[in-house]
Amino acid sequence: MADATLDARGLICPMPVLKARRALKGLKPGAVLQVLATDPAAKRDFIALCEATGDVLLESGEADGVLTFLIRRAA
Repeated sequence: MADATLDARGLICPMPVLKARRALKGLKPGAVLQVLATDPAAKRDFIALCEATGDVLLESGEADGVLTFLIRRAA
């Protein structure tokens, strides 16, 4: 489902969001980025990122301590 994946596991705030923002800029509008993170602050950070950029947080979840986010780049 994702067009690209960013592995930000082990990074702490604000690095997962900064790396995701950079990765999203490199994608075409409508493309989906999957982000893997372990920093608990990433939950609120990715919501704020999408509100600021207009990108869409399609899905978020957690399994075995790994947070997963699917973000669609804004058109």
